[in-house]
Amino acid sequence: MTAIANGLLAALPRKDYLRLLSGLVPVDLRFGDVLYEPGKPIRDVYFPGQSLVSLLTVVEGHLALEVGLVGRDGMVGIPLALGIDASPVRALVQGGGAALRMNAARFRRELRRSPPLQRALNRYVYSLMAQISQTAGCNRFHVVQARLARWLLMTRDRVRSAEFRMTHQFLSHMLGVRRVGVTEAAGALQRRKLIEYRRGHIRILDHRGLQNAACACYEGLKPS
Repeated sequence: MTAIANGLLAALPRKDYLRLLSGLVPVDLRFGDVLYEPGKPIRDVYFPGQSLVSLLTVVEGHLALEVGLVGRDGMVGIPLALGIDASPVRALVQGGGAALRMNAARFRRELRRSPPLQRALNRYVYSLMAQISQTAGCNRFHVVQARLARWLLMTRDRVRSAEFRMTHQFLSHMLGVRRVGVTEAAGALQRRKLIEYRRGHIRILDHRGLQNAACACYEGLKPS
């Protein structure tokens, strides 16, 4: 059997994973795709492999702030595991790449019949709650440059690459600041030779230096 890109699925006993396999459809998520909108039904769940999905809370219908980040460590569509059919957040693809998709009805059936899947999702729900809580505090108390460094490290950990696509506009949504604030923070990190940023692409040049520039929240937000 080929290697399983999603860590949550990879942690399941082989027989449980094989039972899920027929309901898992390989998909290629594209940068900027919206998987869910707040209050709308969740029709599918996604297990990212190389892709990355931001969970955004939406205020007044248009202002968005990232509260969670889902990569190969988890699943997009967690409310279904809690018996809730609608999403409380916007799920936006911020790192294109491979994922596995399962329709909601099949997911519910498999969840009922697989205690190992239930336990894996319970652990992931806890880690996602911790991430959301830590991110809320970080957004309130830490300066933009430190938050940007933390966010870039979180993205690197989840896509397992030091290079990824990102625009100033997208980063402003992720961090909840105006584009000028992102420009200033990214420019400061670039002048320190920690990152290289051009034409919507970011490359981390100095991982250790970027960790030193990040707020302490990063240590609590590493994927398990």
